[in-house]
Amino acid sequence: MIPAGEGGSTVRAEVIDRRKRVGDLAVRFLSAYGVFIAIGVLFAVFSVLIPGFFSMTNITNILRAISITTVIAIGVTMGLCANAFNLAVAAVAGLASALAAGLMVWNLAPAPLAILFPLIVGGLVGSLIAFFVIRFRIDDLLASLPMMFIAQGVELTYTGGLNIYSNMLKPAPGGGYITAPGAISQSFLRLGQGYVAFVPTPVIVMLAAILVSHLFLNNTKWGRHLYATGGNMEAARLAGIPVHLYRVLAHVLTGAFAAMGGVMLTARMASAQSMAAHGLLLDCIAASFIGYAVLGAGKPNIIGTFTGAVLMGIMVNGLTMLNIPYTAQDIFKGLILLGALGISRIAARR
Repeated sequence: MIPAGEGGSTVRAEVIDRRKRVGDLAVRFLSAYGVFIAIGVLFAVFSVLIPGFFSMTNITNILRAISITTVIAIGVTMGLCANAFNLAVAAVAGLASALAAGLMVWNLAPAPLAILFPLIVGGLVGSLIAFFVIRFRIDDLLASLPMMFIAQGVELTYTGGLNIYSNMLKPAPGGGYITAPGAISQSFLRLGQGYVAFVPTPVIVMLAAILVSHLFLNNTKWGRHLYATGGNMEAARLAGIPVHLYRVLAHVLTGAFAAMGGVMLTARMASAQSMAAHGLLLDCIAASFIGYAVLGAGKPNIIGTFTGAVLMGIMVNGLTMLNIPYTAQDIFKGLILLGALGISRIAARR
């Protein structure tokens, strides 16, 4: 026979073990599907409170609204894969936006050049950050901070603090104003305002960026090496991976995607609005970090970043339709990001 004391201890141990298993299962479930549950709950609540929220038109509006944020956030995610956190993405997007508009309006450049040149500039800014990180061993975040101010300054110097739009009036060197010779071309505007069938062009660009970057990170040697560099740089170096090269690649990709977001912003607004891109920084970072908690990934990933952007987009769209002041919306963004990071950290510890 089993003594009563021993039997009681055994029962208590089994109960504790069962509770631990249930707790582990709950954490794993939340870490894998918590963001999707949050999206479902928000969608259900807003659909009840707001007539027309659950409609194809509004869903299309949400996707179009998050397209620029998602493209820039993909760049942030690329950097995070190599543990290269870049604060300059919004400033680079603003500079690219100004360059795209200025080239067409002031310099009569064709649309392809107005798209390609800002992307090259974005990549160069990323490479400059990587140079200071590698050559002087400055932390990535700290190296990107002064570059953020530099990119903002270059943007404002280039535009003179003006908004750039078709046939605008600009100050003349000798005083007075002159009409700018060029206009933002219709072919360029289709990038931000056009449709392919019933799908907005920026949504197509976003989906293409998601597909290409996801395949790059998960199905190529370069993507796997980026992850290895970010996971354990010393181990990656000992395994023969040129970690400095991949850190440069991470920053260049971050800059290029940020610039692409800026080009899309100009095409969306048919102008370059001074400092308009700088409000995108926190949304892009939030989308990237929320992605850590999607499907229990626990690491930067493109599908998670897109899911995070969708969550933020649904929340902003619903709160705006409920006439919640935009000043209060950041509170909800912060709470969602805090919850996502908390779940991902708990899952990682288990």
